[in-house]
Amino acid sequence: MNRKPARAGSFYPREPEMCKKALCECFGESELPAAVPEVIVAGIAPHAGWMFSGATAAKVYQAIARQRIPHTFIIFGAVHVWGVAHASIWSSGNWETPLGAVAVNAELAEQIVKACDGLVADKPQPHLAEHSIEVQIPFIRYLFPDAKIVPIMVSPCAEAAHIGEQIAAISDSGVVALASTDLTHYGSNYDFIPGGRGEQGLNWVKQENDRRMLDLMLTLAADKVVAEAEERHNACGSGAIAAVLAYAHRLGKERGVLLHYTTSYDVCPERRVDSFVGYGGLVF
Repeated sequence: MNRKPARAGSFYPREPEMCKKALCECFGESELPAAVPEVIVAGIAPHAGWMFSGATAAKVYQAIARQRIPHTFIIFGAVHVWGVAHASIWSSGNWETPLGAVAVNAELAEQIVKACDGLVADKPQPHLAEHSIEVQIPFIRYLFPDAKIVPIMVSPCAEAAHIGEQIAAISDSGVVALASTDLTHYGSNYDFIPGGRGEQGLNWVKQENDRRMLDLMLTLAADKVVAEAEERHNACGSGAIAAVLAYAHRLGKERGVLLHYTTSYDVCPERRVDSFVGYGGLVF
């Protein structure tokens, strides 16, 4: 079973040449900080429309490509659709992109289902309309054309961190895990205005609400992110975050590196400071 793009033409271009051009522009903005880890085993990237978060996501992939060419990316995705109580994996076939198809690592997917002992269900249906993983796939196809993927939607459940640990235990050195999440969704469009309106709200998100979640990510606090996001609404993919932090910790990482942080307002400041979303790119 192949998974066809659901958000091509909206979150990113549908036409191959336009898609390639958009990716070139994203990577063209991707100057990396000096403190990139020597060995990257995991990362966190945003999943909004590329015009807002593409340059932030590109930094994560560029940092990985600078050091290694993984044979597989395990992608822990946020859940924006109904009916995903725990974790759902797409276990075989291909994910299609405007640049060509990316194969699922069916062997590794089968191993993951067995290792997670009922915590990860082989259910492709929820993936059909979910965008959090989809928007990552063209980046992989563009920069790592031979790599395979294992897409796993992870709800903000109590078992999310344990899932990441179990998957890390069976992954080899050619695998990189990614979490796909955005940060605070703020303003009248999201009915979330606890820090005030306008510049006041923007500063509150940057200096407090998103900062809290970023600090948990950087310190690999996998056991705290789900509760934090539930209380503070500062990540839409807390289950995915918990899984990837636990994955990185199991592989010996103690701290992450923040490659880039921005908001949709900072990307398009000509818009009124009312509703915006935070984005962070990190590696471990």
